[in-house]
Amino acid sequence: MKLSVLTVPLQGMAAEEAFSYLSKLGVEQVEIGTGGYTNENHLKPSVYLNDQAKIDAFKAMMERLNLGISALSCHGNPVHPNKELAEGYHNVFVDTCRLAQKLGVDTIVTFSGCPGDCAESKRPNWVTCAWPNDYGEILDWQWNEVLIPYWKKAAEIAESYGVKKIAFELHPGFCVYNPMTLLRLREAVGDIIGANFDPSHLIWQGIDPVAALRELKGAVYHFHAKDTRIDKYNTAVNGVLDTRSFENMNDRSWVFRTIGYGSDTMLWKDMISTLRQIGYDGAVSIEHEDGLMSPREGLEKAVTFLKDILIFEQPGTMWWS
Repeated sequence: MKLSVLTVPLQGMAAEEAFSYLSKLGVEQVEIGTGGYTNENHLKPSVYLNDQAKIDAFKAMMERLNLGISALSCHGNPVHPNKELAEGYHNVFVDTCRLAQKLGVDTIVTFSGCPGDCAESKRPNWVTCAWPNDYGEILDWQWNEVLIPYWKKAAEIAESYGVKKIAFELHPGFCVYNPMTLLRLREAVGDIIGANFDPSHLIWQGIDPVAALRELKGAVYHFHAKDTRIDKYNTAVNGVLDTRSFENMNDRSWVFRTIGYGSDTMLWKDMISTLRQIGYDGAVSIEHEDGLMSPREGLEKAVTFLKDILIFEQPGTMWWS
């Protein structure tokens, strides 16, 4: 496994300064944002796509710092009911695929997106229940008329640029948010579709991340190391569906935390061991979104935590067997 970092929290630093800092921490790979919801400050497609000299200089910098690229991230909603917004997110996805080809990267991290409830909608409509029957009708339209057709075409575009893995972050608010929905879209589109497994989005839904990893064997294409802290008192009163601002940390049912500050060490060791059991040997990429820590402190604590629990080497012979 490789220790990686999504570099967005360091967006205020120039790319070389940020990457040099991470390299000195012992980070082996970086996950780089290229637009959409994900800040592109470290790798703007508009700057690099039409300038091979800049691409060559970027590659040379990465080699000099002994860093690889685990994925390019372009989180967005390319099936947004606002056609102008959808086109913008789609274009970012295509440009990210083009950039991946130039940099020799085969994995793109993004969201599945979420349409509205009909062709005339203005905003996304995330369905969370089966009744009244209107919701089932919305889901049928979203999946069969919008989501599956879009991603079949998008997958062809990605493949044309040498992208082998489109890793959807399982995220509430979008059509793919748990193992079942990920596998449904994968079955419809093909094996190019897989998961960017972020346990923080599953924990607050009540999903056991270890069980989810086992269910997704063969379909985990990238991994985000981010934690969630459940407030048992707030959750006991209002449940886990919380629409309050992330800044309202005292009253929310759950908040994102640096790894080790939400779940205990044993759960993280179990997740890392399960990744090995299901055959995943790729990046474990730290995503810092902790409202109680600065980016540097959060990242450094996460790096220290992961260095102790990641499995870096292949297992030896079972001499005791």
